[in-house]
Amino acid sequence: MIVTFDLIEPDTTNPDSLLRDERQKAVLDIIHGNDFELVKYPDTKLKVTLSIDNGHLHFQFAAVDGTALPSLALSPRPYRKLVQDYFTMVESYETIRSEGNLYKLEAVDMARRAIHNEAAEMLTDRLKDKISMDFETARRLFTLICVLHLGQGKQLKSV
Repeated sequence: MIVTFDLIEPDTTNPDSLLRDERQKAVLDIIHGNDFELVKYPDTKLKVTLSIDNGHLHFQFAAVDGTALPSLALSPRPYRKLVQDYFTMVESYETIRSEGNLYKLEAVDMARRAIHNEAAEMLTDRLKDKISMDFETARRLFTLICVLHLGQGKQLKSV
């Protein structure tokens, strides 16, 4: 179970209001309700730090007593298309919201949720040998992975 969660964002990250809200909600949702455990350290209350460095996602883990646990580095490559699609949906959502078209807004929001669901399934499946997590926690982690890629859009596209 995650009891504290830190997101270390690149200096170039400057999320718009929607992403700022989603980031804050994702972190709070993870802290206040998650089913997440390291397979080799079941029932450990965890401090988790998520960052991006040299194009890789880094999960740092520690027990709440401060004991360092093995970290995990992931290539973001399998998520590249989903992250790009997510940002496209966020941009569309903001544009349509400013136009006030509620019907289109609902359709874009449904598409954005579908991207979250696909990414959550991929994340859960990809990490199943190392991490056990519920679907909602995986969805929130994908939101945070997207936030970490804000300043790295051009780099992400070329990976």
